[in-house]
Amino acid sequence: MKTDILCFGAHSDDVELGMGGTLAKYTKLGKTAVICDLTEAELSSNGTPENRKMEAERAAKCLGVSERINLNMGDRNLFITPENIAKVAAVIRRFQPRLIFAPYHIDRHPDHGRVSELVFEAVFSAGIRKYVDQDNQEPHKPAAVYEYMINSFHRPDFCIDISDSFDRKIEALKCYQSQFERSSDGVITPLTEGYLEAIEGRERAFGRDAGVLFAEAFKTKKPLILDADLFGVSK
Repeated sequence: MKTDILCFGAHSDDVELGMGGTLAKYTKLGKTAVICDLTEAELSSNGTPENRKMEAERAAKCLGVSERINLNMGDRNLFITPENIAKVAAVIRRFQPRLIFAPYHIDRHPDHGRVSELVFEAVFSAGIRKYVDQDNQEPHKPAAVYEYMINSFHRPDFCIDISDSFDRKIEALKCYQSQFERSSDGVITPLTEGYLEAIEGRERAFGRDAGVLFAEAFKTKKPLILDADLFGVSK
């Protein structure tokens, strides 16, 4: 199965926080997208894995994602091991993405940084012809791997204009009621204390710097090549 975009996150809602607007933008343009959550977020202060799964499915539909899977690797267990690399490499080979996205490696939550490390390791392994993953699939190399920001605010290497898809990003995030709304029996966390408003402020700030209303920011380890797109990158 070939897909245009494959996004990895430690927990469901990571991808939506970092690049929900970008996904909504490109799926509307006809691109296919898949989200792979590595854990069931079983250690989250609020909500349950069962409820989180339903929230994640609703959010994926809001963004036009064609498939969402969960590797159930265990919260706080995302270490660089041959087994974990093989699981992620198998997903890459299964969906054969043109582009891969992972969390930016600098983040206050250690799991987010570890996902980035795991993905880059798995991308390398997935492209090796003699490397055998858990499903014994054919090798695959994506055109590029980019990192999105979850909690962090860093100077981006490039931005995506999400002015027309920002509302869908917020709609998807509001599917996670267990995380962003304080319940009577819940725990106060940074997510329940105006986090969505902070995300809006961040995307406005990135947009302001880029000359648009809202933008999402990305990092890349390789320089971007602008060819036919050179005259379309600025307004």
